[in-house]
Amino acid sequence: MLKINKILRILTLVAAISVASGCATPASAINRNADQSVQNFRQQVNGADVFLNQAAGYLVFPKVYKAGVGVGGETGEGVLRVGGSSVGYYRIAAGSVGFQFGAQAKSVVIVFMTRDALDRFRKSEGWRVGVDGSVALVDVGVGKTIDSNNVRDPIVGFIYGAKGLMYNLTLEGTKFTKVDR
Repeated sequence: MLKINKILRILTLVAAISVASGCATPASAINRNADQSVQNFRQQVNGADVFLNQAAGYLVFPKVYKAGVGVGGETGEGVLRVGGSSVGYYRIAAGSVGFQFGAQAKSVVIVFMTRDALDRFRKSEGWRVGVDGSVALVDVGVGKTIDSNNVRDPIVGFIYGAKGLMYNLTLEGTKFTKVDR
């Protein structure tokens, strides 16, 4: 009976995520949440300030929700920042099939280290990791240090603050779509 209740809760969460992904979050709320997420990133990772300041731009997704029972999905909304200013809003989405059970919320920051990588992203209609660009994921647990000398990839991704039953360090196949705000 306990397993059935868990499955029903997870299915309810998946349904809520599906409904929520169609709802527009106000730009002011996205920016406020992104500010807090970047602050958390800077507090948790030594060198994050220098790294973000050297970037051509970065995407911040304060909360990306993922849930699945055999079939899974994830979604979240975020903002592209260039020179400290918000220049566009994006939705992150991915689907998966296979052995999975659980739910999770995490924060994602995608850093464009070169102007060329940033420009290709901004010109795309729907940018997909692994198809339109490769993202190097960096594992920077609390207290670790990053800098642009030891990370040389043009696009770098950070997943942090994961909470929940499902933990997956991948962005492969994830699609980023621009949304109007």
